[in-house]
Amino acid sequence: MAVIKTTSEQTRLLARLMRAEAEGEGELGMLMVGNVGVNRVLANCLDFKNIRNLQQMVYQKPGGFEATVKSYFYQRARDRDIRLAQRAVNGERTHPASNSLWFFRPQGGCPATWYDQQNSGRFKNHCFFSPTSEDCPAVYKF
Repeated sequence: MAVIKTTSEQTRLLARLMRAEAEGEGELGMLMVGNVGVNRVLANCLDFKNIRNLQQMVYQKPGGFEATVKSYFYQRARDRDIRLAQRAVNGERTHPASNSLWFFRPQGGCPATWYDQQNSGRFKNHCFFSPTSEDCPAVYKF
């Protein structure tokens, strides 16, 4: 059962984002990007107040994703990517992205904090950062 309201069109949009941001990190890395996206819709805190659906989350300005300005993002979603996006929408979470709202790919090691948010871990090339449960309780509810 979905943890956020979405449409099939928005799920395909999430699938395209996941692939564009993390295809080189395999399905697990792509799922973690999906976790961040779903968390941003759930959060209603910090930089993500009034982000209520996947389309708003993907195209948020400022603070959105770099992939949306690259041509690769605009390719049609593949079936396997859509299935992976649906798993994220259904609430499948993977550490270190389980409660994360941010990720980025540093040149070297992951910093302990990024914009005052704690590092929750690294997966391959991406570092993930999570708010506290006090700052964003909604991303810790399920």
